[in-house]
Amino acid sequence: MTFFIFLLACAAAASTGIIFKPGPWYASLVKPGFTPPNWLFPVAWTVIYLLLAWAGYRLALIPGSQTVIALWAAQIALNTLWTPVFFGAHQMFAGLVIITLLWLVVAVMVVLTLRLDVITGLILFPYLAWLCVAAALNFSIWRNNR
Repeated sequence: MTFFIFLLACAAAASTGIIFKPGPWYASLVKPGFTPPNWLFPVAWTVIYLLLAWAGYRLALIPGSQTVIALWAAQIALNTLWTPVFFGAHQMFAGLVIITLLWLVVAVMVVLTLRLDVITGLILFPYLAWLCVAAALNFSIWRNNR
C-alpha cells in the first residue's frame, strides 16, 4: 500500500506533463545541441517516477528517515510545479529558479539517503543525473530566448 501512495504522488507530478504539453511554443525556442530527442523525455520521466516511488517506499521502511521523506515530499512538489510554470506560463527564468531548488533538494536527499541505505541512494542517482541535464537545458533555453 505504501508504494502506491508514493506512486500516486509521482503520477500527480507526471500528470502536469499531460496537461501542460511543450507544444509549438517549446518547438519554436532556440535549444542547445545537447537537447535530448523529444521521444526520450516521456521514457526518462516514466523510469524516474517509478524509481522515485520505489525509493520513497524503501525510505518509508527505514527507521529515522523522516528528514529524507520530508525532502522526498519537497522534491515532488517542486517537480510538480516546474512543468506548469515553464510549459504552461512560459516563464523560463521562474522555471530555472524552481529546477535549481529542485536539484538542490534532490542532491541533499541523495546524500542523506546514501547514509541511510546505499541501494536506495543509488536508485535516486538517475533522477539527479537527469535533473543536471534538465537544469542545463532550462538555463540554455532561458539564456538563448530572452
